[in-house]
Amino acid sequence: MDKLKMQTPNLVDDHIDKIAEIFPHCITEDRDENGNVRRTVDFDLLQQELSNHVVEGPRERYTLNWPGKNEAILTANAPIAKTLRPCEEESVDFETTQNLFIEGDNLDVLKLLQETYLNKVKMIYIDPPYNTGSDFIYEDDFAEDTESFLRRSNQKDDKGNRLVANTDSHGRFHSDWLSMMYPRVKLARNLLDTNGIICTSISDIELSNLRKLLDEIFGEKNYINTISVVSKVAAGASGGGEDKRLKKNIENILIYAKNIDKINPLSDLYTKRPLLEVIESMRANGESWKYTSILLDYDQREFVGETKDADGNPISIFRRKNVKRTTIRKVCENESLSEDEAYRKYLSKIFSDTNAQSSIRTRVIDFVGNLNSDEIIEVEYVPRSGKDKGVKVTHTYISNTVRRVIWLSDVAEVMDGTVFKKEKLGTLWAHFDYNNVGKEGEVPFPDGKKPIALVRQCLQLQKETGGLVLDFFSGSCTTAHGVMEQNLEDNGNRRFIMVQLPEPVGIGKEYKDIHDFCNEAGIEAKISEIGKERIRRAGKKIKEENPATAQNPDIGFRVFKVDSSNMKDVYYTPDEIEQGQLDLFANNIKEDRRPEDLLFQVFLDCGLELTLPVVKETIEGKTVFFVDGNVLAACFDPEITEELVKILAKRRPQRAVFRDDAYRSDSVKINVEQIFTLISPTTEVKSI
Repeated sequence: MDKLKMQTPNLVDDHIDKIAEIFPHCITEDRDENGNVRRTVDFDLLQQELSNHVVEGPRERYTLNWPGKNEAILTANAPIAKTLRPCEEESVDFETTQNLFIEGDNLDVLKLLQETYLNKVKMIYIDPPYNTGSDFIYEDDFAEDTESFLRRSNQKDDKGNRLVANTDSHGRFHSDWLSMMYPRVKLARNLLDTNGIICTSISDIELSNLRKLLDEIFGEKNYINTISVVSKVAAGASGGGEDKRLKKNIENILIYAKNIDKINPLSDLYTKRPLLEVIESMRANGESWKYTSILLDYDQREFVGETKDADGNPISIFRRKNVKRTTIRKVCENESLSEDEAYRKYLSKIFSDTNAQSSIRTRVIDFVGNLNSDEIIEVEYVPRSGKDKGVKVTHTYISNTVRRVIWLSDVAEVMDGTVFKKEKLGTLWAHFDYNNVGKEGEVPFPDGKKPIALVRQCLQLQKETGGLVLDFFSGSCTTAHGVMEQNLEDNGNRRFIMVQLPEPVGIGKEYKDIHDFCNEAGIEAKISEIGKERIRRAGKKIKEENPATAQNPDIGFRVFKVDSSNMKDVYYTPDEIEQGQLDLFANNIKEDRRPEDLLFQVFLDCGLELTLPVVKETIEGKTVFFVDGNVLAACFDPEITEELVKILAKRRPQRAVFRDDAYRSDSVKINVEQIFTLISPTTEVKSI
C-alpha cells in the first residue's frame, strides 16, 4: 500500500519534468554533496537550445538582479514538511463556510496550498510591507541548499523569531525586500486561474523594483495598469525629508494578469455624483450640459439592409419612422415638473448626440445617406475590439447628418430616488476617504489599513461575481470585509482566503488603543487575532443590518494554523533508521495530534479544497470521516478490522486513507487492498 508523501511538492522536480518534455536531451545526472546520483539540467545545452546564435559564455542582458536572488528562487522551489491544523474554536460556521483564515508565515502557506488551489484563484489583492525603514519583513533563510531547507522545515519552531526590522542601517535594504517578495509572488502566481489578476498596493519606494519583479514573474506583456491612489490631503507639512521633496499623497496599485489573452475585459469603473450637482457645476463653469433631448415615441423598426465592417462581418440596419422628440425644458413647462423630476421620469429616453467619427458611422452614412427629421436608424453589429468585443450591440443614429445617439441611462442611474451621474474612472483613483479608515471594521490597527471601498473597487474590476480572492498579507482583513460587502451588493458568491502571520502588536503609547481593544475583546494582541475579530464583527453587522437580503450570506471562515508536520521525522527519512531503532516505526505520528489534524493534512496531500464538507460517522466502533460525500473516507483509529474495511468499500469512496500502524493484524493490512479491489476497484487506497 502506497504512503501519502505528507509534504509540499518539490517544485524543482516539477520544473525539470517540464523541461524534459520539451528538451529531453538537456536532462543529465550528477551527484549531490552526499554522493547520491540526482537528475539535473545541462544548462549550457539548454541555453544553446534557446538561442539563435552560438553561446560562448555569459552575456550581458536586461534583467532584475540583486544579492540573494538565486537563494530566493531556491526558497520558492524547496519543499517543506509542514501542515495546516484546523482550529474550530476560533472559526465561524466551520461546518458550512467556504472562506478560510490561515495563520502562519505566508511563504509556508503558499507552499501548502500549491496542489489544492493550483489555478483556482480569480483575484489576488495584497498590501505588502512598504519598506519604509520601520515596517517588518519576513526573515527567510536564503543561505541554505534544498536539503538543508527541507531538514530545517521538518522541525517544529526551529527559527523562533520570523521577523526582522528592516531599517535604513541594514546593509541589504532593497535586496532583503526583494528576496522576501520574490518567492511569495512566484508561488502566488501558480494559484491564479488562467483568467485571474493580481492587484498589489505599493508606495514609491519599491514601486520600480516591484514593477520589474512582476514583469519577470508574470511577463511584461501581462502588465495591465498602474493605478495612482490619492491617499492623503496635499495640504500641510509633515514627515522627514519634505523640506526637500514634495509631500507624498499618492500610493500605487500594480495590476497584472496571469495571461492577458485569457482574461475577460475589465469592468468599467465609475464614481457617482448627484446629476443635478454635476449640471449646476457645469453651468457655474460656463460649460454646456448636452443631455437635454428626449426621444418620446416612434414606430416599429423596419429592416433596411446589411453592410459589412472592415473584417467583412455583417452590420444590420433598421429604420424607425414617426419619431417624436422633445426637451427637458419643454416637459418641465408642459408637465409642471422640476428639473430633478423630469430627469427621473424620462431617464431611459434622454439623450445627447455626437458626430464623432468611426468606421461604423461612415459605413452607415454610405449605406443610408441622409435621414429625415422624423426617423432614426438602428444598427446591430459585433465590435471587433473595445469593451464590447465579441458581443452584439445596438447603436442609434439621428438627424439628417446621421449623428450617433448617446443615452444618458448608459452613464446615469437612479439610487434611492436620486439620479446619479457615473463618471468613468481611469488610472487615478481620488475618491476614497482615508480620514475615517481607522474606524472601519470596528477594530483599531497600526498604520496600513486600506479603505474597504478601495478593495471593493479592485474586486469590481472583474465582471465575474464569484471565485476565490486571496490576500496573503491580510493584516486587519480589509480584503475579507470587502468581499463580504461586495457579495451583498451584487449578490455575488466570492470566497476568500486570508493569510496572516501572528505578529505581535508593538509596545508603546502609540499602540495603547490596540492593546486596550484586544483586552476588551478577549484576544491576544497579535495582528492575526485582530484580523479574525474584524471578520467576526463585520459578518455579524452585515447580517444585522440586512435582515431581508442577507438571510444566508457566507460570513464565516475556517481557521487553520501552520504547524510542523503531523508526522515524526522517521516518516520522511526511513533510510536513516538503524536496525536497533525499528521500534520508532511503531507510531510515526506525533502524540499531540488529533484525527482532525491528520484529516486536513490528507486534504493537502490529495489536493482537496480545505472548505469541503466533512461528516463524521461511527462505524464498527470507529470514527470515520467522509469528505464531500464520497470524495474521501478516512479512519485514523487503531485496531482496524476487515469488517470495517468491507463496509467502507461498499460505500465506494474515491479515496480511502488509514494509519499505517492501525490494523488489528498484519493479515488485515495485507487484505485491505484486496477487499477494495474486489468491492470497489476504483477506490485509491493510501496510508499515513
